[in-house]
Amino acid sequence: GTREPYRMFTSRAEYRLQLREDNADLRLTEKGYQLGLVDEDRWSRFNTRRDSIEQEQQRLKTSWLHPGKVDENKAREVLGGTLKKEQNLYELLVRPNVSYEALMTLDSSAPQITDQQVIAQLEIQARYGGYIERQQNEIKRQSKLESTVLPDQLDYSFVRGLSNEVRQKLSEQRPDTIGQASRIPGITPAAISLLLVHLKKNMA
Repeated sequence: GTREPYRMFTSRAEYRLQLREDNADLRLTEKGYQLGLVDEDRWSRFNTRRDSIEQEQQRLKTSWLHPGKVDENKAREVLGGTLKKEQNLYELLVRPNVSYEALMTLDSSAPQITDQQVIAQLEIQARYGGYIERQQNEIKRQSKLESTVLPDQLDYSFVRGLSNEVRQKLSEQRPDTIGQASRIPGITPAAISLLLVHLKKNMA
């Protein structure tokens, strides 16, 4: 709700799970290369690192550990307990206290990955994968709201359930789409739902 345009807070970013410092190169290097800001050497090193992350993620998801084939003492040391059921390595990496390097001591087929940036991304994407996927779904939902048009002649006083404060803000701002309305300070998700219901009932 701050009105000072020069103040920016990372905590106020809409999708800050996507806009992390650790994945800035994964998000921006390709764009930089297309704009001519990234030289061929850096581009080659970036592609090698990106490919390593994707290939190792796929390997972890298809490599399984079986309780009867893992040393119990070593499993306790790495996993904090015994392996009770067959699990793939990616599922085990999701555990907060399991590091990639320690997990590889249980995997006889593990490749020798030493790039710490690759290892960090493997751990982060595994542990936060569920939250990131949830946010990606939210981004898709928000994209649909951006294309949902609010009619110019819409009288917000007839939208049932809206508070007087919300009606006043919408009437003053006159947003063009549901997406714009959702970004007005004080417009709650409940108010957006009421608008969507009203549009479905009355504007079909």
